[in-house]
Parts: sequence; C-alpha cells; structure tokens
Amino acid sequence: MSAESKQYELVLFGATGYTGRLCAEHITTHLPTDLKWAVAGRSASKLSALVQELKLLNPDRRQPGIETAQLDKQELSNLVQKTRLVINTVGPYHLYGTPVVEACANNGTHYLDVTGESPWVLDMVRKYHEIAKRNGAIMIPQIGIESAPSDLVSWSLASLIRDQLSVGTKEVIMSMHESTPSGGTMATVLSILDSYSLKSVAESMKPWALSPIPGPKLLERPSVSQRLLGTRNVADLGTLTTSFTGTTNRSTVHRTWGLLGGGSSFYGPRFHYSEYMEVRNVFIGVAVHFLIAVSMVVIALPPVRWLLEKFVYAPGQGPTKVATSKERIEYRTIAIADQDTATPKRAFAKMSYEGGTYYLTGMFLAEGAITILRDQTLAHRFGGGILTPAMLGQPFIDRLRRAGVVYETRLLAH
Repeated sequence: MSAESKQYELVLFGATGYTGRLCAEHITTHLPTDLKWAVAGRSASKLSALVQELKLLNPDRRQPGIETAQLDKQELSNLVQKTRLVINTVGPYHLYGTPVVEACANNGTHYLDVTGESPWVLDMVRKYHEIAKRNGAIMIPQIGIESAPSDLVSWSLASLIRDQLSVGTKEVIMSMHESTPSGGTMATVLSILDSYSLKSVAESMKPWALSPIPGPKLLERPSVSQRLLGTRNVADLGTLTTSFTGTTNRSTVHRTWGLLGGGSSFYGPRFHYSEYMEVRNVFIGVAVHFLIAVSMVVIALPPVRWLLEKFVYAPGQGPTKVATSKERIEYRTIAIADQDTATPKRAFAKMSYEGGTYYLTGMFLAEGAITILRDQTLAHRFGGGILTPAMLGQPFIDRLRRAGVVYETRLLAH
C-alpha cells in the first residue's frame, strides 16, 4: 500500500495514558489541521471520551479517528498498515513495546517512542534495524527527555564547529541546569532490573554499545579525583556532577556518531560525549555522586525495588498540571573543537523550556512525527532503520523552536 493511500498519516498508540494524552493535546493544538490521524488503544470508550475532550481544545481541526487494538501480533500488523507513522506511548517498553516495533519494522511504518530503557533499545537494534532499513521504516526510540536534547544539541554544535572552523569535535559536555526528576523514569528503572540481568544492563550502558562501529579510545582519561568523587569544573558551565540519565543519553549520541560514519563524519575521529548535572559547589556534587552510586547498588536488591515501586508513578500516571505549572527545564552545553592547541575553540548551546518534562516529551513526539511526515531529513536520506533524534536534524529543531523551545548555539570568543 502506497503512503498516499494510507488511511492515516499518524496513529497515536496508547493515547489515553498520561504521556499519550499530552501528546494528543499537542497534536490537536499545534500540528497542521489537515493531518489525518487517529488515537489507538485497548478501550474504545476511553478513546471516545478523549476525542471529545480534544474537540474542545480545537473544534475547527480534523478530528482523530478511533482504532482499537490489543498487543496482539495480527491486530498490531493490521493497525500499522493503516498509517504512515506510529507514535507508541505504551510502556514500560521492554514489557509492551517489542510487538509494536516488530509490526512497524516488518510493514515499513515509521515509529517513535520515548523509552529510556537502554537494554531494550540494544535488543531492538540487534533484532530490527536491518529489517526496518530494508523496508524503509524510520524508527526512533528515545525521542523524549531521553535522549532528544542531548542528541540534538550535540549534532548542532558539531555542525557549527565543522561549518565555522572546518574541524571535528573532540568532546561535547552537557549539563542539566534545571529539571525535575521524572517519577515515571524511576518506575521504568525498577522494572528493567526485574527483567534484565545486571550483566545485560551493564553491557547496554557501555559508551559505544549502540554505535554500529567501534568508538574511539579516549586519549585523555578523567583524573583520579573526578573518577572517585564524580565532580568536574567546566568553564561556562560551572561545577558538575554525575547525571542519573547520562549513560543512557551518551549511548544515543554515540549511535548518531556511528550512523553518520564515525570518524569520517563531521563529528570527527576523536569525538565523545559527557553528561552531568550542575550543582552549586563541589561538596553537593560529591554528595550527589555518591547518592546515585549507592542508589544503583541498593535498587539491585529485589525487596528494595518492591518498596520503591509503592512510591513512584505507575505507567500511565504523572503529575497534575498544577504541579508542573512552575517547572522549567534547561540544558547548557560546551563543545570543544578537535584542535591540537593549548586552548582549542569552543562552542556553546542552551536549550530550555518553560514547563514540565512530561509536556516537553509530548511535544518531542508530536513535532518529531510531523517532521518525518512533512519534511526531508537525514533520516530520509539514510533510508530507514533504528535511528536517533539527531537524524531529524535542523527541520526538527526549527519545529521545536516554533512550538516554544528556546534553542541557541554560538561560538565562544575564548
């Protein structure tokens, strides 16, 4: 079936869940009114109620269709054949996402999700990347808070350095300056440890685990104090410490490096990515580093996970609008040019959003979908496969800016 003859351009699967609903609201209020789309899930009555709520937000636009489907191989195959693209918000993905990925890869249907589950993503890359590429399906997991900001900013800064200085990028250092931890993310971490061995989790968290080609070896190792205490001071970023999501985002950024040719790409042969959280001083940084380290050891114990699961958001749940009304997200990033001088040139980026992480995640999904459907990107030229947010490039960034994300990049004077 040709793309033009599909019943829908976009199907939002899991639309009545927390993230799905936020994504549906963004589609309704921001995406083109001629978009042919549908909401999908298990309950027709819940989907009908959602459509009525969406109609109140924008009564003048084309209203979504309603599609019901279980996590059944044949039902999912029938569903994805009706559309050019599926947004999947049914998580945890390592429990419920694989049949959707398989259906989309086999049928050449584009796919987006917002997982942060590195072991599962590694499984999907190994099982379905070549199938998806052969069938022309652009499939991008981790296009939410994990790992769109990290990947997009790294791509932008590497592009800027290559364009302005005609050299590669040696290191990108991102710091999360303002953000509120996601309870849903913690719930996912707990669930992963119930499903994967510690060996599998450790393998997926290696820096170049998702890269299709081996990564470069670091020429400069972190200092002993940095490895022990977890803190680092970076000019224009301040005092930094260990990031809870840093390893997940790093593997996605490094996959982009590999997909685009590794050392022969504009990133350069010595590229690597590092991610931290900004803190007020070294003492707080050390405390945060050890807290994260101890937490990862403790939650490996099943009784501890059982207890913590009582206090985090369950799948489909999240904070109220009032609770997120004053939240703000900001990332600041430095990229260091690959120049063999004592003071190589640097570039700076800032990405910020006035609102909660879940709302930004819904935006990423919706704007990523319309970018694939209406624009031409690196992903289209690549031809398909399990790709990364940065493969949507500048068209995606431009759409995020128009939707309310503040995004700036520049070379620094010194």
